[in-house]
Amino acid sequence: MLLLQQMIVLFILMILGYFLRKTEKITETTCKSLSWMVVNVANPALIISGSISSERQVVGEELMKTMGIAIALFAGLILLSLLIPVILRVQKQSAGVYKVMTIFSNIGFMGFPLISALYGSESLVYASLFLIPFNLLIYTYGILAMKTKKDEKEKIDFKKALNIGVFSCIVSIIISLTHITVPDFAKTTVMNLSNLTAPLSMMVIGASMANIDLKKLFTDVRLLLFSALKLIVIPVLGLLLMKIWIQDEILLGICMVMLATPVASMSAMLAQQYDGDYELASKGVALTTILSVVTMPLVSLITGI
Repeated sequence: MLLLQQMIVLFILMILGYFLRKTEKITETTCKSLSWMVVNVANPALIISGSISSERQVVGEELMKTMGIAIALFAGLILLSLLIPVILRVQKQSAGVYKVMTIFSNIGFMGFPLISALYGSESLVYASLFLIPFNLLIYTYGILAMKTKKDEKEKIDFKKALNIGVFSCIVSIIISLTHITVPDFAKTTVMNLSNLTAPLSMMVIGASMANIDLKKLFTDVRLLLFSALKLIVIPVLGLLLMKIWIQDEILLGICMVMLATPVASMSAMLAQQYDGDYELASKGVALTTILSVVTMPLVSLITGI
């Protein structure tokens, strides 16, 4: 199975990053620099690479349909985020972390490299549309849910939602719809940079786990139950429902990756910045990332996608 093979490759890269950090071959400062490079250079290049290498005719109607699906998907996840803390009987101070972890998956560091490997770089034109609601929500609803000091008067900065990820998505759409001819040297540069995304992102994820007691991850029963809901139950039920209305196999595959990828690393960053339960968020990112190596192929097998 191609998905299983890809997950094994990503897992090996993650383990490499973990041991490099454990042996101090890369430092915390190095990890921050590599993370910046992925977010601001490699990942945007990966998104744009889909439009400059695609031979598939992109239709505006298809893009609108995909955006509608993306909005519906996130709307459904928001509703589920309100229920899961109740179902798991989460304490009030940790409820915001569970809400954020339910909604936001690691589509940038893990999702896009997987989609590119599974369905070709041209599929990224459609996958990138999920970034728009993702960014708008994580810097609005995500911050509000994570805050523990509800009397804070800090204003939400909507400018953060208009970051380089969204900008690269817009550039990709424009190139796809206008069929702009991109010079060969520019194509080669973008493609080379895009190839950095998977190895760098997974090594950074692995390195971020070096300070976590991995043994304790598998003794947190509530977090294990959440992981089962996040990685198996929600993706399987969501995809079976989507198959009723969506016939395009590539679009279904994109939705599968968007739903079944582990908790976004941004969850831990928001928790740290807005006084959420940072330890819980870090454990959630680590545990779901490790388990996703098995759960993603399982979701694909169950749903037939």
